Amino acid sequence: MKDPRRCNRNSWQTILSDDRCRAPGLRAITAGGQTLDFYLSPKRNVAVAKRFLAKTLRSNASAGFPRVINTDKAPSLARAIAELKSEGICPPTVEHRQVKYLNNVLEGDHGRLKRILGPKGAFKNRTSAYRTLKGMEAMHSLRKGQGTMFAYGQPNPDAVIVSRVFETA
Repeated sequence: MKDPRRCNRNSWQTILSDDRCRAPGLRAITAGGQTLDFYLSPKRNVAVAKRFLAKTLRSNASAGFPRVINTDKAPSLARAIAELKSEGICPPTVEHRQVKYLNNVLEGDHGRLKRILGPKGAFKNRTSAYRTLKGMEAMHSLRKGQGTMFAYGQPNPDAVIVSRVFETA
């Protein structure tokens, strides 16, 4: 298992995708495959992309800003990054690359979801999509050993991440 502290956090991959439900979603991961954040929304516009990217940049500010943000060719992501740079939320040194093949790691993550959905192929509503994806992301981050990033110094970091995600404590 990779040490999360040694993971390359200089390059982020963000995609505006259709997560096999009626609502498009945004996902962000590092180049090393560590999940940063995901967000489901009924709309696919600049305001949603801007809100998601600003939240992701703020919540991961302690690890530093990325050197590069790779996205798909959705125009809303390019405009959102440009607006965040002009507002000072995203540093102007961050490079934005819209190259399709650079998001292959992120695109390959849909296999887990397709395995769960099976022949039905889609969720019936956004609520079930959100709950399923939230649980999948939590379990995936535990498998990748990301619990220590969220609860450094805690005796059981995996329990901390599960209680945060599922709001049990």
